[in-house]
Amino acid sequence: MTETGSLLKDLECRACCTSVPASAVASTCPTCGQALFATYDLGRLDGRRWLERVGERPATLWRYRELLPVRSEESVTSLGEGFTPILPIGRVEELEVRVKDDGAMPTGSFKARGMAVAVSRAKELGLRDLFVPSAGNAGVALAAYAARAGLEARVYLPERTPEPMKNAVRLYGAEVVEVPGTIREAGEQARTREKGRGSFDMSTLREPYRAEGKKTMGLEIFEQSAVDGMPDAVVYPTGGGTGLVGMAKAFAELTTLGLLDRAPRLYSVQPEGCAPVVRALDDGAARITPWENPHTVAPGLLVPSPFSSERILEAIRASHGGGVTVTDREIVTAVRTLASRHGLSASPEGAAPYAALPKLKERHLLSPGERVLLYLTGTGIPFSWEELERSVA
Repeated sequence: MTETGSLLKDLECRACCTSVPASAVASTCPTCGQALFATYDLGRLDGRRWLERVGERPATLWRYRELLPVRSEESVTSLGEGFTPILPIGRVEELEVRVKDDGAMPTGSFKARGMAVAVSRAKELGLRDLFVPSAGNAGVALAAYAARAGLEARVYLPERTPEPMKNAVRLYGAEVVEVPGTIREAGEQARTREKGRGSFDMSTLREPYRAEGKKTMGLEIFEQSAVDGMPDAVVYPTGGGTGLVGMAKAFAELTTLGLLDRAPRLYSVQPEGCAPVVRALDDGAARITPWENPHTVAPGLLVPSPFSSERILEAIRASHGGGVTVTDREIVTAVRTLASRHGLSASPEGAAPYAALPKLKERHLLSPGERVLLYLTGTGIPFSWEELERSVA
C-alpha cells in the first residue's frame, strides 16, 4: 500500500464530544446521533513548508492529501476534480465581486468534491453498496464516483428532479428510485427501504467524509487568494449546508497551522419558499425547525429540514456572517444575467448568491468596497431556460 500521508486521527462529535476510531465504519455519533467530523494531527505539520509542497502538486483537490481522510493512494477515486477557477466579474452593488465556479467540476457541480472523498474513503473501508437521497447533483456525483470505484449505488430522487439529472444517474450505472415530494421524503423512503440491506447512507452530514471533500472549497479559496488577499465575505447558496460547515472547518484548520489570520464572513442564501436556515438565524434559534410547504425553482435548495443544523448555524455565526432570502424571480433573473453579462453558466442554486447581493448591501451586511466571493455551485446546463421562465411567470 502506498500511503498518501493523511494525518487523520479519529472522528469526533461536536455535540457530545464522543470520539470514534477512524478505522471504524461510522455514520452518525453512536451516543447522540449528531454528525461526526474527522480530526487530524495538525501538530505534525509545518504549515509554511506544507503549503510550499502543495503548490508543486497537480491542480486537483487531492493536493491537500495530508488534510484529507484517505490513507492509501490505491483508494483515491478521482475524475480530476477540484481547483476550479475564481473569476473576477468587476464591481456589482459597489462591491468587488469574484465568482468561484464549481460548475467546471467533472459532474457539473460542487457535489463532486464531497463524493470524491467520501466514495474514496468508503472504498478504503471496504464498503461495496452505497445509497443517497438527493435533489439531483449529489446523486449524479455519487453515481459517477461509485462507477469509477467499482461500487454499487442507488439514488433516491424527488419525482420533480430535472430529467437530465435522472438520465445522468442511470447512464453512470446507478439505480434511480423516484419518490413523491422533496428530498425530505426521499430521505425517509431511502432509509426505510435500505434498512437491513447492508448498504451505507452517503447523505449530507450523515457520514463523516463528504464534509472533508467540501472542506477543499475553503482550502482552495485560501490558496487562490494568495496574491489579492482573502475575500471579506463568501456568499453561499444553502440547501443541506455542508459547504458552509466544510469551509468553516478548512479556515479553522488553516488558522491552527498558522496560515490564516482572518477568515471570511459566511452568508447563507435561501429561496423565500424554503428558508429554514435563514429563519433560524433571524430568530436567534439554536437549530432549525422544518419548513412547511417548501417550494422553489432551485431543486438543490429545496431542503426543508437539513440534518445537523446546529453545525450549519454555528459555522455562520462564528464567522460573524448571516443570511438572506431571495425570490424565485430574482434567482431566474440572476441566471440570465450571469450568462448574458458575464459568460457564466449557473444553475438556479448557483445563481442565488448573485441575486442576493442587493439585499446584503441594503441590509449593511456587505459594505461598499468589500471583496466578495460568490460560490457558483453548479452549471446551468441541465436546466431549461424556458421552463425556468415559465415557473416564475
